[in-house]
Amino acid sequence: MSTSILAAVGSGGIVGFMLGLLGGGGSILATPLLLYVVGVSQPHIAIGTGALAVSVNAFANFASHAIKGHVWWRCAAVFSALGVLGALAGSSLGKAMDGGRLIFLFAVLMVVVGALMLKPRKAVTAECRPVDLKMCLATAVVALAAGAASGFFGIGGGFLIVPGLMLATGMPMINAIGTSLLSVGAFGLATALNYASSGLVDWWLAAEFIGGGITGGLLGMLAATRLSGYKNVLNRLFAVLIFVVAAYIFYRN
Repeated sequence: MSTSILAAVGSGGIVGFMLGLLGGGGSILATPLLLYVVGVSQPHIAIGTGALAVSVNAFANFASHAIKGHVWWRCAAVFSALGVLGALAGSSLGKAMDGGRLIFLFAVLMVVVGALMLKPRKAVTAECRPVDLKMCLATAVVALAAGAASGFFGIGGGFLIVPGLMLATGMPMINAIGTSLLSVGAFGLATALNYASSGLVDWWLAAEFIGGGITGGLLGMLAATRLSGYKNVLNRLFAVLIFVVAAYIFYRN
């Protein structure tokens, strides 16, 4: 196995492991790993390829949540359909932007995500709200905004979608997580197809990355059961890792 394949499979394994271990957030490492470890030279190809890998991972996790009954199907379908429009618009804007500037903004996003992960999470009580015009408009706005951000940066966007769903619909967090994964998968797929239409997806590299991600995800889920009591510590360590990677991107740019 060549060094480039090992780098791709290993990088995918890291992302999958983090997703399995923490239940989210790990996909934000996909683009930096593709750029600085795998050696993808063009930022847009790294984002397009990473978006495809994020999509496959999200759909795989969505299946397990759907089996457990965590998905609010009507909300998932509506949120995904509206968000895909935002993802197509966001990814079109991302493609048109200079690659260096786009990666710089990606590093700024990483700092924001890292700060959110360091913030202690309080238990949130959600109240189911009536399906009226206000709720529908709130859901539409959140879906379009989350989709646009996901498409622009080529990320899953779960950290935006989960609180957005809870805010708009009042659904419990476990349902918001399960429901969000359909949107994460749909946004990633829409972004990847938009980038692919401009020849900005390396399909073979994506397959290697996804293969590593599946293996890493299984190992991450096994580790999560053993380390469940240290979830807050793991989140903080991961936030520090995000800050380090963001600092490296700032340095390179």
